[in-house]
Amino acid sequence: MATSDTRTQILDAAERLFAEHGYRGASVRAITDLAGANLAAVGYHFGSKAELLAAVVRRVVEPIYTAQARGLERLLAATPEPAIADLVEVYAGPLFDAIPAGEESGARTSRLIMRILGDPAEEMRAWTGEAEAAILDRYLKAFGRALPGLSPEELWFRLRGILAVAAADRVEVHNHQPPLRGEAARGWAITFLTAAMSAPPTGG
Repeated sequence: MATSDTRTQILDAAERLFAEHGYRGASVRAITDLAGANLAAVGYHFGSKAELLAAVVRRVVEPIYTAQARGLERLLAATPEPAIADLVEVYAGPLFDAIPAGEESGARTSRLIMRILGDPAEEMRAWTGEAEAAILDRYLKAFGRALPGLSPEELWFRLRGILAVAAADRVEVHNHQPPLRGEAARGWAITFLTAAMSAPPTGG
């Protein structure tokens, strides 16, 4: 097996097992067994299990972050104070676009995102770098300007909710054959999430 093929096989196996079992539940041996690679291959290609997880997550989320960043740039170039619906569209839209309905790869990506949100292992949150943090910060500021009454904590909670809704929908769609709703769910989700983001502050 070529070196690049081995690396890809390990990434594919790790994505599946991390999504299914979490960081601590997916052993390096199980990953390499599934990938058809030797145990030392993880160290050779990635350095450690934590760095393998980081590579898996970045492979999944980088296209989403890139699309989110470009969407926000286009939106802010058009208007410095975009509407909440437009912000939701450019933030949530790439989650649906990058996670195809009815495809195993999309369902696996969705399960991984859900695992990232809920797994207690610190490694599940330690993969982010400056680029990811900068994009998130730009969205927090844009939504904060549109929703000045929300506390930073409640705003972050709502943004996390967008991730959870998108990921949960893609998993649920995949579990039905033929897939239910198809891409109509994207529009429904944008409408629902816009209403949720626009709600008055809790207790306000």
